[in-house]
Amino acid sequence: MRAAARWTQAHLRAHRPAAVLIVLATAGITMSLLLATALFAYATDPWQRVFTQSSGAHVWIHTQAGAPAGSLADLDEVRATSGPFRTVRTSASLQPGGAKATLELRGTDRRPATAAPRVVAGRWLDPAADAGATKGIVLDSSVARAMWAKPGDSLVLSGFRAHLRVVGVADTAEVSFRAGESPGVAWVLPGTLAASTAGQDQRGRTIGLRLADPADTDYVVQRAVTQLGADQITDVSTWRQARAEAEGDNQLLGRLLGGFGLGALLAAALAVGGAISTRIRGHLRDISILKAIGFTPGQVVRMFLALHLLFALLGVALGALGTQVLGGLMPGRIGEARAVWQQLPGHTWLSFVISGGVVVFIGSATCLAAWRAGRVPPVPVARAAAVTGGRGPGLTRRALGLRVPPALVLGWRSAFHHPLRSSAAVARLAVPLLLITVALGAWTTLDRFSSHPEHVGLPAALTARSDSLGDRELHQLLSSRPQLTAYPGAEVQALVPGQTGTITLRGLGTDTRPYPFAVVEGRAAHGPDEAVAGQGLLDLLDAHVGDWVRMTVAGRPYVLHIVGRNIETADGGRVVSTSLDTLRDGATGDGAPPAGPSHPDFYNLVLHHGADPGAVRDALTKASAGRLEVREAPNPADQLSVVRAVAVGLIAVLILIGLAELATTVGAGVRDRSRDLLALRAVGLTPRQITAVIVSATAFVTLAAALAGTGLGVLVSQWLINLQGSTSGWGTGIAQRPAVAVLLLVIAVAVVIAGAAAALPAARAARRRLADSAADLL
Repeated sequence: MRAAARWTQAHLRAHRPAAVLIVLATAGITMSLLLATALFAYATDPWQRVFTQSSGAHVWIHTQAGAPAGSLADLDEVRATSGPFRTVRTSASLQPGGAKATLELRGTDRRPATAAPRVVAGRWLDPAADAGATKGIVLDSSVARAMWAKPGDSLVLSGFRAHLRVVGVADTAEVSFRAGESPGVAWVLPGTLAASTAGQDQRGRTIGLRLADPADTDYVVQRAVTQLGADQITDVSTWRQARAEAEGDNQLLGRLLGGFGLGALLAAALAVGGAISTRIRGHLRDISILKAIGFTPGQVVRMFLALHLLFALLGVALGALGTQVLGGLMPGRIGEARAVWQQLPGHTWLSFVISGGVVVFIGSATCLAAWRAGRVPPVPVARAAAVTGGRGPGLTRRALGLRVPPALVLGWRSAFHHPLRSSAAVARLAVPLLLITVALGAWTTLDRFSSHPEHVGLPAALTARSDSLGDRELHQLLSSRPQLTAYPGAEVQALVPGQTGTITLRGLGTDTRPYPFAVVEGRAAHGPDEAVAGQGLLDLLDAHVGDWVRMTVAGRPYVLHIVGRNIETADGGRVVSTSLDTLRDGATGDGAPPAGPSHPDFYNLVLHHGADPGAVRDALTKASAGRLEVREAPNPADQLSVVRAVAVGLIAVLILIGLAELATTVGAGVRDRSRDLLALRAVGLTPRQITAVIVSATAFVTLAAALAGTGLGVLVSQWLINLQGSTSGWGTGIAQRPAVAVLLLVIAVAVVIAGAAAALPAARAARRRLADSAADLL
């Protein structure tokens, strides 16, 4: 035992830098996996907690005002209902002319038992206090955050003569508010709702259905449509949609951290396994001596395993401590996720499982190499000298004939003299470089969303709408601005075939001035009844470009020809887009009035090159005297900006792993070349040339790894990003490969670092005494 401890101590002194790098890399991997788990929990558990505590509804059915929505409570699959509530669609703002949010007001005199809103600020409605001159309103937390509203604020609502006072903010498990996409939910007393002057087209009913089996969701929606009639249902939302929106970008961040964490764990395991194998080859004489003095093969194996498990345990402990201390200080959702995760009941045991998994994985990777150490014979075998009398490879001879420096020629030959060993070193170095290239690909794709949004389906920087300006007046105002092009648009909710959910049917642009969609498959829509669709819609309908699809809006059918697929980031890609003329005229063909809107609901503003969105927005607001609401179009890059910080941290961890593997490669190269010192000096090479041979051999191995890692990394990054786009409904075609200059810089930096790391050990080896070199032949 004492001998093993002394050997371990001597081993640590001899390989101190490599040990530190392995420990730091393991700590970084542990932090990545723990933070990825926290983000996954943060993405899903808050919604699940609200849904469970509020007895949330699995299906929300929105109908016309005269529909018998209450009859859905008699369906066999329905366990309980929330409502039906009388509703009014309206727009609200904190001040006249300010930014507006669309609300669905629900009239209720008491808090419902099913899908009960959980009040997080203020209080619930009180018939005694909120039915007087100042009427009260309770806002869903998502729309309250968007409006910066809090209890005590006054809201200006269209269709209401008096202001309403916010008395409370509540959490729900419904689909959250998204400007221009889904309205926010608000609750008022029935008397307050009756005071609205909204027209019949803005009134309706809403009922929430809690099912005995959530798997029956689609079947229940189909039965509801059959019972009430497709013309009576205006919108349908389900618990799956609400959960997917709640997970949203947090789940993407969790996938990014988890994927890179697992990739880094694999790279670290390969680095540790390679380090042990290399050290075993370099210490065969020491292992033979240990066996000669009585060490059994099992003791040798356990000694190597214990040493590297100690590294893993130390790294995991540092990673867990770093997550505990620094996790809450990280900006944005990562810090919030870590704080929320600590409050969940499974936090403690899950941390131990992840930490233990890292140790077990790294330990498993070291078993094979340690087993090889146990098989070393107790009597060292003399190493075979280089084969004499043979002719050098033709490439080497030709290179020397071309007066290529001998150091480069010999360095190339020594780098790949043992193909299997060299291939293993190249593969181990290529893995972290591959992951670094994937991280750069994610960064470049995110920059594409910010710098060239028109290439990823976001040509419009601003969206304008107004409740007080007439359509002609609004069109003239926008047309007078030379720095933009305005495209009229409108959106309606449509029922898809099978009647199990709704999609967004959007009209943008006109037949004479089509909207510049980012079409990546097929062509743009030009003629009547032609449309482009997002990947999410095609997946939902199991349709392809070239198919005809049928949908209904307020009972009126639309039959559209899908002539192209565009990149669509809204509503999970479940959007079909056509011209406003087609949407307005409809596709009924029976002389009935069209179901589409008679005038544009909004204008998408595509800015010309060099125009500043903020300046254009301010100018339009000033020119309209505050009657025009101008919003910046939502861009996924705004919500995923933390990806850059994540990428920097992951690249730092991968660099540590690469440095650890590089230390192993340098050590192996120096040791192998040290045995050739006698031959190299015999042919007349100076110590400086011998140093150049060792450095160039390391540089060639690194160059091969860099070329393979970056080349494969570009392909893998495009595949992964497009796969994420496809599964999220956005569609393929969003990936952007890193610039060639960036890839060349990565390759150059890797080679330079490898050469610099090998320079000092190579210089020391070149100046060793000949007696030492001769002793290494055994």
